[in-house]
Order: sequence, then structure tokens, then C-alpha cells
Amino acid sequence: MAGSQFTLAALATTAVPGLVLTGTRTLGSVAGGDYESAVVRDADGRSSAIRRPRNQRAEARQSADLVAIRALSAGIRARLPFAVPEYRGQAPIGSTRAILTSYVEGAHPALRDLTDRPELATSVGRAIAALHALPTSFVTDAGLPSLTPFEVLRSAVSVMDRAVATKLVPDALQERWEGAARDQQLWQFTPTVVHGSLGLDSVLVQGDDVTGVLGWGELRLGDPAKDLAWVLAGRREAFDTVLSAYTAGGGGRDRQLGQRARVHHELETAQWLLHGVQVKSTEVVDDAVAMMHRLAEAVHAPTAAPLQAVSPETMEIGEVEQLLSSTERRHS
Repeated sequence: MAGSQFTLAALATTAVPGLVLTGTRTLGSVAGGDYESAVVRDADGRSSAIRRPRNQRAEARQSADLVAIRALSAGIRARLPFAVPEYRGQAPIGSTRAILTSYVEGAHPALRDLTDRPELATSVGRAIAALHALPTSFVTDAGLPSLTPFEVLRSAVSVMDRAVATKLVPDALQERWEGAARDQQLWQFTPTVVHGSLGLDSVLVQGDDVTGVLGWGELRLGDPAKDLAWVLAGRREAFDTVLSAYTAGGGGRDRQLGQRARVHHELETAQWLLHGVQVKSTEVVDDAVAMMHRLAEAVHAPTAAPLQAVSPETMEIGEVEQLLSSTERRHS
């Protein structure tokens, strides 16, 4: 374990010639995970993170992340109320490479933190609003994806169709999702800069403030609701607080934002099912099927809200998020 840590430190000095290190420590899991990572401290007192991918999936993700963070110029970063890793160098090792970036301080929150600490939920909403307010030109200039509302809808429908084709999606959910897909008003939105894979593992906090955001490989122009969907895995109060702060922070006047976030969130069960089918994992498939059946029961409840577009006065964020959070398989 120590050998890996010091190997990474040596790679850091290769990535930045002349770099003088005064300390190093491991970052994340030593034995597992997609990356071998360490934090190194240099003679100037700066801390950097160095990561070496352990597999091709991680290597592809790291490459996409590198393209994105290099597109985030100093001027763009200055508009954000949180830190983003800065590229500092890279070093070849075997058939891959290790990437050195600035180290962003903070810890990953838990879903319950957003409920127990409304100030933190408010900070999350403001942070997402600031991200979505960035000028779109830098994304297109960098050649990053730019999705229209139709393309976002088409992607959602593809997930629905492939999940339904497994014959494992309950009829109630199939009808609910297809109804949302047919609702043209629901999918009328202005594409914004989005993180694309925002969640607990990408948000860093200190106290009640968002201090950093990681994992930028899905940076693109797309549906702002996608960046809010992960909050629905927690309790209703947390999402309401985040959404309120998002709107107050200039997050647009998209009346259907909460409803589309719900669609994206519910489709995570379908994506989990498709992942289980792809990797041929009976455990994952069974987990996804159980989640969908509990979700189907919930949408039959008298208080269940439809996925179709509704007016702001009747828009409710309620019954499904607590159901999905009960599993917390990826968030606990």
C-alpha cells in the first residue's frame, strides 16, 4: 500500500518537472475503486491529487473529465461559488497515464445532511444555479456535447423502451413513464450548462457550504433538471429547500423543472435494471425489479403526483423520493 502511494508521488514529479514534494498521503480506498489516488504536498504548500486509473472504464472517465476541466477557464471558474480541480500535469505509466490536478478540500455529504441542515441544502441549490448560469459558449467552443430538448427526451425514451423490453417493468410504471414522454409541455426547456452526473460522490462540502465539485466528465449543454434529480433520493423537505434556493439563485423560471427531475430520478431504476442485464448480475436485476415494484405501489397511492406537466400551484415533490432513498444502495 505504501509502495503505491510513493509510486504516485514519483509520478507527480514526472508530471510536473521540478516539483519538490514535502509530503504524501493516500486518497480514497487503497484496495478497491477504479483509481489509485494520493494527495501530495509541494514545497510551496500546495496540495495536489494524483490518480491512476485501474481499468479501461476509469481511464475513459478520467479522459473525459480532463477535457472538461481544461475547458473550465479561469474566467469561468471565477463565476462559480465553489472550487473545481485544475489540471497540473500528467505522467505515463504502463499503458495508461496518471493525472495531477489541484486538490479540492471538503467531504462528501450524506443525503440526510440535506434534510438535517437546511443551510447546506440552500448552498447546494445556489451552487447548481450558479453552474447553470454559466455562458453556454465555452461548452460549444470546447466541442463538448450540446443536447436539445428533443435529444434529452429521445434519450429518456430509449431508457424506457429498453427497460420495458426486458418484460420486468411493472405496467403502472410503463404507463406513467410513457405518459410523461408524450407530454410535450414537460420537455419544453432552455438547455443550460450542466454537470451531467451530479451527486453525493461529486459534491464536496465543509460545514454548510459547498466547497467543490468533482467528476466533470459529463459536462455539456442539456436539461438542468438532470443536475437536481439526485436530491430526490432524499426526503421531500430537502428537495424543496434545494429547489427554492436554486430558483432564488437565478436558476430560471422553468415551471416543469421539478417534474422532469422526478422523471430522471425514477428512470434511475430503469438504468440500474439495464446495468444489471448488461453485466448479467442477478443481484442487481433483482434489486432493480424490487425497487420498481415498490415504486409502482407508491404511484397508485391517492397522494401520488403525476409525472405530466402541472402548474406551479399543484406541483408537489413527494411520495417517490422517500421510497427510493430507503434502499440507499449507492448513497449510504
